[in-house]
Amino acid sequence: MEITKILVSQPKPASDKSPYFDIARKHGVTIDFKQFIKIESLSSKDFRQQKVTILDHTAIVFTSRHAIDHFFGLCAELRITVPETMKYFCVSETISLYIQKYVQYRKRKVFFGSNGKMDGLLPIMVKHKNEKYFIPLSSVHNDEIKDMLDKHNLQHSEAVMYRTVSHIFEKGELEGYDMMIFFSPSGIVSLTENLPDFKQGDMKIGCFGPATAAAIKEAGLRLDLEAPTVEAPSMTMALDQYLTKVNK
Repeated sequence: MEITKILVSQPKPASDKSPYFDIARKHGVTIDFKQFIKIESLSSKDFRQQKVTILDHTAIVFTSRHAIDHFFGLCAELRITVPETMKYFCVSETISLYIQKYVQYRKRKVFFGSNGKMDGLLPIMVKHKNEKYFIPLSSVHNDEIKDMLDKHNLQHSEAVMYRTVSHIFEKGELEGYDMMIFFSPSGIVSLTENLPDFKQGDMKIGCFGPATAAAIKEAGLRLDLEAPTVEAPSMTMALDQYLTKVNK
């Protein structure tokens, strides 16, 4: 079956230079963008129930820009004034620079890892072993960070500060597509919640990342395109190659 209309479960790219638009022109297909999930802050009431005191800590660990936005947003709602002495440890330089949106950036109190992952940040945190770390988390998380810090005897607390919820689609809004592409397990949850009687049939499903691939298979769906691969390290490269093969 030829693919002519594709739904990508992400916001529409801000720039016209996105590879998705190049793919649409090259293969003569329509590519739409719709968010299947949205991120929202926990209420101050729900946060308090976790019984974690932010000001008992001397350093904050940020794993994403979402974590930064919802940390400072909840602090404002809770009327918590984050002291100037607070230090910030971020998994990447890009995330560390985003802190400037909320606090004055000073290298002596902002640190970032080497590879965008916790294992690249951990050596820096170990060098500051006397800090008391606080980690803002999403409602969708595992114990990987907690286990890493426990292993190195670092003082830390975690608390959920934001959550992922399914976007509610209007009836028929997801119909008419030959292919859908997902980037997180939460997107698959949203699909099954919006379309509880969804039958895949000839619909092609693609995804990025092993966790998303696992969620697709656990939902009883057929996975037709998975990235990254050695030949296609990005979703757009994988999609380009797939359309070249399928739409001969």
